Amino acid sequence: MAEVASMKDVPTRLFCALSGLSGIAGVAMLIVSFAINYGPPLGSSDEVFAKFVRDSYASILWGAWLQAVGPVFIVLFAFALVHIAGQRSRLAGWMTFFGAAVLMMVSLIEITFYISALYPRPQTMTPISLELIYSVQHLYFIVAAPALFIPLGVVLFRARILPRVFALLAILIGAGFAIVGMTSLLTLTLPASITALGSVQAIWWFAAGVTLIVRSKQVAQAHEGGNALAG
Repeated sequence: MAEVASMKDVPTRLFCALSGLSGIAGVAMLIVSFAINYGPPLGSSDEVFAKFVRDSYASILWGAWLQAVGPVFIVLFAFALVHIAGQRSRLAGWMTFFGAAVLMMVSLIEITFYISALYPRPQTMTPISLELIYSVQHLYFIVAAPALFIPLGVVLFRARILPRVFALLAILIGAGFAIVGMTSLLTLTLPASITALGSVQAIWWFAAGVTLIVRSKQVAQAHEGGNALAG
């Protein structure tokens, strides 16, 4: 009987572990993306933009690829948390799905302009594309991060998947991003001091992924034992 129980635990424990690894992998890919595709200095001339594109052609494309694929793993992790919590049919669960879709859309729009900046013709393509990137960055703060983190925090408050501090931090991060989005709305090009705040959510995803892996056995036992994960 013990062996049967252990075998029953394996799928759920494996699912939790793989879900946590998905979140960690997504964060790692984004870190590498930003490291190799750092962009030209703000307010650079057209000549500087053009030189940046010529010198960084490969790194821009690989950075764009990483920035496209990395969020997919993070979204998969978010979906897994909603699934494990049994909140798929609840409003908070649906809003988490919506927020994840918005995050992916914003990320892919930004990546599109990174790639379009590489086209040599017309000559204005590069500076216009890079300026549009600065415009899209507002959307992370205005809607993408708040729409994902706030409902996900509600989901985690209702479940015993991760320590409650993760739920509280998720809601605070989402609300904080929304506030920054409103207060920085009149600043067309966001300074590095604001865009660097994006690292806060990366830390949350990484810590949540590690914690889910560590707690996978506990979550599996609760799930397989028939305990409601809702708290």
